[in-house]
Amino acid sequence: MAALYEGYTLCGLTPSQNLSNSGIQGVEPERDSDHVVVTDSRRSVTLFKVSDQKSLSSWTVKQGQTLTCSAVYNSKTKEYVAVSDSKVIRIWKEEDIHLDKAFKATVSSDIWRVHSAAELEPVVLFQRGAVRFLDSLLSAPKQPIEDVLAQEEVIRWSTNVVTESQQLVIFTTEQKGDNFLYLQRFNPNTLQKYRVEREEPGLSPLSFSASYKDKHIRLVYLYPNGHVYQSIVPVRGLGADEGAPALPLPRSLLLALPVGEGLLEAASAQVLDEAHVAVVGLPHPSAGAGKDFLCIWNTNFQTLQAGKEMKGQIYGQLWGYSNKLFIPHGKSFSVIPYECPKSSLASALGKLRQAKTEESKASTSVPSWNNILHEDKANPSKTVETRKTRTTRKSQSAPSLTNDQIMELIKTASVAEVQKEVEGLLSRTDVQDLQPSLGQLAAALVSRSLGEEAFYTPSILAQLVQTRCLCHSMCPDLVLLALEKKDYFLCQLCLQFFPDIPEAVTCACLKTFISMPDSDAEKVNLEPESISLMETLMAGERDPVGLQNGFSPATNDMDQAGGTEAEKKETTTPPEHICPVGLHKGVLLNEVLMTAYSDFFLLPHLKDLSPQHVVLFLRYLQFLYLKYSQDAFPQMHGLRSPTLTQIMDWVCLLLDAHFTVLAMTPEAKGLLHNLHTFVKSQVRLFSELGKIEGSLHELNKMKVNKDIGQYSIEVIELF
Repeated sequence: MAALYEGYTLCGLTPSQNLSNSGIQGVEPERDSDHVVVTDSRRSVTLFKVSDQKSLSSWTVKQGQTLTCSAVYNSKTKEYVAVSDSKVIRIWKEEDIHLDKAFKATVSSDIWRVHSAAELEPVVLFQRGAVRFLDSLLSAPKQPIEDVLAQEEVIRWSTNVVTESQQLVIFTTEQKGDNFLYLQRFNPNTLQKYRVEREEPGLSPLSFSASYKDKHIRLVYLYPNGHVYQSIVPVRGLGADEGAPALPLPRSLLLALPVGEGLLEAASAQVLDEAHVAVVGLPHPSAGAGKDFLCIWNTNFQTLQAGKEMKGQIYGQLWGYSNKLFIPHGKSFSVIPYECPKSSLASALGKLRQAKTEESKASTSVPSWNNILHEDKANPSKTVETRKTRTTRKSQSAPSLTNDQIMELIKTASVAEVQKEVEGLLSRTDVQDLQPSLGQLAAALVSRSLGEEAFYTPSILAQLVQTRCLCHSMCPDLVLLALEKKDYFLCQLCLQFFPDIPEAVTCACLKTFISMPDSDAEKVNLEPESISLMETLMAGERDPVGLQNGFSPATNDMDQAGGTEAEKKETTTPPEHICPVGLHKGVLLNEVLMTAYSDFFLLPHLKDLSPQHVVLFLRYLQFLYLKYSQDAFPQMHGLRSPTLTQIMDWVCLLLDAHFTVLAMTPEAKGLLHNLHTFVKSQVRLFSELGKIEGSLHELNKMKVNKDIGQYSIEVIELF
């Protein structure tokens, strides 16, 4: 799921007096992902190291001169290129101090932009639509420049795109309310013109963004009414003769974003990857009017995945390089790091953080001969069909009911009869062949169970869930039915296998589990593997302090003091090392911790928990954190277990939802102090890891000797 991380200020802004201009003309990448060149709207070009928020160099033109396009970095010559007063090209190196002493060349026509790409020659785009390579232009600066555009046609936006074989220049123009797209190719040298389809009368695009993939250019553009359109432009083309009519540019509606009252005036959309678009200057769907946000939308699933409020005036400018977004707002020029992992429906609906259980969440795949031959070795818990079961199946293949007949049977037959027929159907038919009808079977069983209190088939419902072909969307009442019937084994299975459980249902499960008496929970039959994990965790209560290199200081001091056995037990078992819930309740709470969720939708439901239940849950999370942090705790590879990240995430969520109440609850004071200590230890750990990052990189680069022998002492020089 896409995420926006904590941002920072790269530099301050000096907006124009009417606040319509941020003072930033452009941002361009430099030598690597951590350096950018920023050009202001007046006279200065500044080189920044982004991670240090530091200006490395700055160059300024004379008073009375103005930079009219953003400076770019020529990676081939290690030089900077800018244009002043529309016609003067300036080229300089980083060590140069005064731009007046650097190379200058005056051309015969006004320049719109200079575009540059890594290891390629910069390209100059003139205001009348002509394009020249920089070296070719500098060889004869006064060469005549042709007019490509019509008399009243003006350029609104431009960029360059690098394909496998060449560099392309794309620019859009506007003429009397009509918008056009031009694609300039260099190999062969052709220019193609497209007509952008009209939106509503009087509406022109606020921003454009382009990306390249699979021999096609993807153009994304935002209109003032919040509509984001996409057009696909082929890279290959024959070009158009001079005076030929523009080709129509097909478009498709990518997003219809909420804009509140009126139309947008300053907003921008930037393509991040094939499935995500960043938009700045629009209100958040859940926030009040008058607030502007930076949001990341998933275009595949039409979902808002991340949002951050931007304080101050929004100027409709947005740049994106190396997983960082650059945004001028108010009096600050901010950098917002972001991440867009590969999209899936589960991650679009919420956080799916079950790194150890990806296989258990996967849908049933088509079996291969290799799987059939080796399945008994790879997964002993799955039964493999033998000659005996095949014979039994043949004997059972007497007259059997069809899917439709079983659906009718479910409406009226007894529990025993329904159970017999459904089990027979599952045993004699391949699950994949049944996949379309499994949801209907489950929905019919749940519907009758809700209508008739005496009718309930727990074993059949559990078998249907274990086929991994169901999800919450197919049968939305199944989990709530299991809670009503106190069928916690079925609840456990649903939490394991359903990737789309809503946050309200997750919180309903949590509230039921946390309020259940331990004595009732111990009577519940649960999955043996999950019980094994809790037994391992709770078995360590007798020896809570992990041995450090085979030595326990606490035990040694106590032996020397010669205390009684009762004193030793009392001292070596702090309350936080004792699990505050029973074995089976802990198993059920673990399933909640590993369920997919979205922070935004989960928080309101967490507020329904009582303070006593919140404190109890936090104590359990504290217990898990301590167990996971001990050197003596064996990480249970192969067993389903919450990760340390999931535990800390839930701690943060609970504190966010109940911080005020917890701060006023006396019994929570010590608990909050301990949680604060956990956070400090995590921060200290990551700080120490950051200090040795360089050393680890050097170790990774070193060649490892293959034949070291049984014993050796090596001296490794890191620097």
